Amino acid sequence: MLIISLLIGICLFFSFYQNNSLTTSTFTLSSPKIGDSLKIVQLSDLHSKQFGKNQKRLVNRVKQLDPDLIVFTGDLVDSKKYDEQKSMTLMEKLVELAPTYYVTGNHESWSGKFPSLEEKLEQTGVQVLRNEQTLFHIGGETINIMGVDDPAFLSGEQELSRIVDSLSQEEHFNLLLSHRPELFSLYENIDLVLTGHAHGGQVRLPFIGGIIAPDQGFMPKYTAGMYKNKETVMIVNRGLGNSIIPQRIFNRPEIVEVVLKKE
Repeated sequence: MLIISLLIGICLFFSFYQNNSLTTSTFTLSSPKIGDSLKIVQLSDLHSKQFGKNQKRLVNRVKQLDPDLIVFTGDLVDSKKYDEQKSMTLMEKLVELAPTYYVTGNHESWSGKFPSLEEKLEQTGVQVLRNEQTLFHIGGETINIMGVDDPAFLSGEQELSRIVDSLSQEEHFNLLLSHRPELFSLYENIDLVLTGHAHGGQVRLPFIGGIIAPDQGFMPKYTAGMYKNKETVMIVNRGLGNSIIPQRIFNRPEIVEVVLKKE
């Protein structure tokens, strides 16, 4: 009985640790379009999860990174266990740290409640990008931030591709915020794409990677980290929360830090 109790305790601790212990992944990119160094913090796929009272643990970790810019790439809420307050609390805290930009995920569409959520986000000071772009200025630096809706809001991949092409600006560094990594082929000629959605493959195994991901099925191609296609770099955030599958294994909730430097 003692051994059984010990094993149960270890399993419970492992489960809690894997789902709740935050980790930070840092990527450094160089570009001739960048003058001064710029730090971006990306969050994704919260699914209304809570990290301490008023999201304190998560907010403190972001604050320690001292970002110039914060972006959130979809699935802020969960359509099945919708809890707007936890999600809004996080965004309210983030805008106090740095300019914060947000794009939709599929769960915002599935919830049927996005118009109300969008209004509250904008009132909070979050810049919601829906198939549009904005020039972000800091010091002498200017980058073109492009944000597209999740395909659940659109008529199909062709529309998404058309929107991406229309938003890019050759003279600036182009940063695209898009929820879906599996559509990497549609993001051509963009300098940097930040995505989520794949949840890191949910279960990650050494030398194999993620096991299953939404819209990619088993043994998915894009689950975490950096991918390159010609001149385009895509980073896939493993996300913070869970949805259909409630457990992460060797796949802790992730904060992504991107440092842009002059080439």
